[in-house]
Amino acid sequence: MKLTVAPVWQRFALPPLRIGMVLLGLAVPISVALDNLLLAVLLLGALFNLRAAWQIATQHPAARAAWLLFAVLFAAMFYGATPLRDAAGILGKYADLAFIPLFMLVLPDEAIRRRAQYAFLASMGLTLLLSFLLGLNLLPAQHWMNTFAMPANPVIFHSHITQNNMMAFAVFLALLNLRDAATRGAQAAWGLFALLGTINVLFMVQGRTGYVILLVLLGWFAWSTLARHMRGLGKAWGWRQGMAVILALTGLAVAAYEASPRLHDRVGLVASEFQAWQPDHGKNNSTGQRLDFYYNTLQIVRQHPVFGVGTGGFPDAFVRQTQGKDVLQTRNPHNEYLMITVQTGVIGLALLLYLFYTQWRCAPLLGAPFGQDASRGLVLAYLVNCLFNSPLLDHADGLFFAFMTAVLFAGMRREKKNV
Repeated sequence: MKLTVAPVWQRFALPPLRIGMVLLGLAVPISVALDNLLLAVLLLGALFNLRAAWQIATQHPAARAAWLLFAVLFAAMFYGATPLRDAAGILGKYADLAFIPLFMLVLPDEAIRRRAQYAFLASMGLTLLLSFLLGLNLLPAQHWMNTFAMPANPVIFHSHITQNNMMAFAVFLALLNLRDAATRGAQAAWGLFALLGTINVLFMVQGRTGYVILLVLLGWFAWSTLARHMRGLGKAWGWRQGMAVILALTGLAVAAYEASPRLHDRVGLVASEFQAWQPDHGKNNSTGQRLDFYYNTLQIVRQHPVFGVGTGGFPDAFVRQTQGKDVLQTRNPHNEYLMITVQTGVIGLALLLYLFYTQWRCAPLLGAPFGQDASRGLVLAYLVNCLFNSPLLDHADGLFFAFMTAVLFAGMRREKKNV
């Protein structure tokens, strides 16, 4: 999808903002302060060409779907019992959705989009190196690392949940780059990254959502690679390579579960806690707490099904719903589908699902197999992530979603009238 950009913008504002987008790829996995600074610079640059950004917001399907969801959250600030100032604070956490058209404006050609992708992978490579050094006791925990950084859980910059989620997607991108690599050296480099990243997610860091995301993405990679060959589209990788990947990944998943006491115990613990859970009596373990959150949030949804309780209204609604119950209090149900539905009703939930659907539907218009498979991998990753967390509410996960959406969809060809 090609949109016209004003010559003045191209000549004076776009080049430095391209650098800003590449730097944003480096900053998202590392520093909240730095990515906020870069967002401010990008927003300032957008003021010179609001018309072009608005054009993308209204005409690009993925950007438009993101703006519709943001618009509903904006409208939901003005009803419910939440003070407007508090509601605006929660809306600000979803502002990454509104940045998607601006990000697309700054990423007009394939070369800069590839640099932005590589910047993210470089940042995750640094995270991976430091995580291994910490996990192997070759580097002591530093003051600039995450508060909970330790050899038993070698998180570096963000929480174990965020790091594992991003690392799982980085492994997936590495495999796609491996599939496209033209030289043995590049293949070895990407393969090593994917292998070490997989070990880091499954054996070292404790983010259980990352386990699920990684397995889903590995399965999608194997399936899409084999399916392309079956349709005569995979010249470099034939059915033997596809089957080898499927068997290797299946074996890896089984071996990881059987060989890693940590992984085995954590999966088994979730299963046992789930079986033992009773409504409003799960306060003493993490799985029970999550199930209590889901159970009581669903009760709130039943009471306010159409429009919800308003943006920012979840904490107070949850307090009222659990009054007199022995339930751990929370400001977040750890499920984005429920979080959106509580605030904006089934209208907001429908728009969230519409956003993911639009991205999936637009993937075939991205041309190269890399972009098509990567974009659908992004959708799968966030479909899973939204089941166990509220990633669009979280700064790092939400910004990564907006950043990667722009990187993957900014060059979409508009070839069908119904898209």
